[in-house]
Amino acid sequence: MSPAPLLQTPLHDLHLRLGARMVPFAGYAMPVQYPAGLMAEHKHCRAAAALFDVSHMGQLRLAGTDAATALETLVPMDLIDLAAGRQRYAFFTNASGGLLDDLMVVRPAVDAGFGDLFLVVNAGCKDADLRHLQLNIGHRVAVVPLPERALLALQGPQAVKALARLNANVEALVFMSGGLFELLGVPCFVTRSGYTGEDGFEISVPAEQASALAEALLAQPEVKPAGLGARDTLRLEAGLCLYGHDIDETTSPVEAGLAWAIQKVRRPGGARAGGYPGAAVIESHLAGAAPSRRVGLVGLERVPVRAGTVICDAHGRKLGTVTSGTLAPSVDQPIAMAYLPVDHAQPQHEVYAEVRGKRLPMRVTPMPFHPHHYQR
Repeated sequence: MSPAPLLQTPLHDLHLRLGARMVPFAGYAMPVQYPAGLMAEHKHCRAAAALFDVSHMGQLRLAGTDAATALETLVPMDLIDLAAGRQRYAFFTNASGGLLDDLMVVRPAVDAGFGDLFLVVNAGCKDADLRHLQLNIGHRVAVVPLPERALLALQGPQAVKALARLNANVEALVFMSGGLFELLGVPCFVTRSGYTGEDGFEISVPAEQASALAEALLAQPEVKPAGLGARDTLRLEAGLCLYGHDIDETTSPVEAGLAWAIQKVRRPGGARAGGYPGAAVIESHLAGAAPSRRVGLVGLERVPVRAGTVICDAHGRKLGTVTSGTLAPSVDQPIAMAYLPVDHAQPQHEVYAEVRGKRLPMRVTPMPFHPHHYQR
């Protein structure tokens, strides 16, 4: 059987006109880079503003007054107390305390077609996530996918300057807040968030208007297009997880260093503790039983250490495996993330990466590797 044809985002023709190199990703044809190249795109995002097409991500809404209460049965986050116009990072857990997917949840201040909660989930998980929601809480709320919408990410320190020319009111948003804004006469749902560690916005726009909005943003002097390659190096420098690489069904949120996302009210002793899949395992990990920890690693030699590389101790005993790694453009050092036993996960601890028969020294280091610049 021949493979299914790749899906295309509403910006596909624009990517081709801009000279993008297209690659398969999560079932879509996506731009990995443009003629300027990954390095230039990465650095431009850090210095000015980069526009990413992230329309392959899943967008959906939960409609019903019970939406937050229902969703809390699937995630260990406080959503009942999430204020209108605010966004929260969340993750679906399984019965063994592993991560089915991570996602963003926002409570719109007004419905405007986005339901009581608006969710953005990962592209490779969106079909499974939809089934998971429908199966488990579909009897309590309407679970409505939004395939008719595109998603753009405008990221970088000058993103606000560029977007404010289309609607000055976006300047009032702060990190992890969102609302409905008219852009080029089209109602768009805009959040001040992103996946690069920089200030920026994610913009949900009707698919038929997506190309015009993208071109209007690219016409701003601060903005250049960027592809999946730069998105990956930027998020890795920011210490952010990529689902299916740094987190998956076998990693608990505590092992992944994501316990900060579990609010006090959902932890042991909290008013709404537990009640989600894998709660007993995750609560035991919160109490100190997690066997491993996701750590940042900096290479002491200028050799890239890629995903899948074995990490060992000074005696050659395997400790773990690199989940993401690159030669970081902004940091100008090899950086990586890996899971190590807790007794090897302390900052400044030295371990070794096995690369082409050589053991290269790496040092455990706090993340992010590059400072975050969110507008709080």
